[in-house]
Amino acid sequence: MLTIGLTGGIGSGKSAASAIFEQHGIDIVDADIVSRKVVEPGQPALKRIITHFSSDILDTNNELDRGKLRQLIFSDPEQKTWLEALLHPIIRNEIIHQLKASNSPYTLLVSPLLFETDQNLLVDRTLLIDVPVELQIKRATKRDNDNTAQIEKIIANQLPREYKIEKADDIISNELDLSSLEKAVKRQHKIYLELANE
Repeated sequence: MLTIGLTGGIGSGKSAASAIFEQHGIDIVDADIVSRKVVEPGQPALKRIITHFSSDILDTNNELDRGKLRQLIFSDPEQKTWLEALLHPIIRNEIIHQLKASNSPYTLLVSPLLFETDQNLLVDRTLLIDVPVELQIKRATKRDNDNTAQIEKIIANQLPREYKIEKADDIISNELDLSSLEKAVKRQHKIYLELANE
């Protein structure tokens, strides 16, 4: 089974690109969705997080307050390391489980931290959805209603754009509109179908 790792920084358009691949009948394993699933109420990981950070880390629905957690870990590198040590192995196991269950000609693993974690070892090729940092900040700020400083902090905690460009097997530039992205994804999809059939 050919597995493609799709990545890109915050605001690059990973979700839009993966949705287009999905329209072409490709199974998507989304690391962000998996990471939310493993910290749902009742999950062992959430219990460990509450024990570590106290119940203040929960919102009014007794669910993990991701905004609060994000502020905590981006202002304290030790807490970030602790959280990653807890969650990365759990997330990895669930990703492997979902990849094995895929039935499409090839599978897409969508992960913003593909190169930052060892998730890149789970894929055969990597596809970067690339935009300049200024555009990342503009799009992410508009989408998430986050302040620019918070978005810049997230970008600073990810590997530099230049590193990802160097490491990626395939790159789609997403500086233009949605129809341009659709055309680029369609071209890439055809290439992956050919690789999957080899």
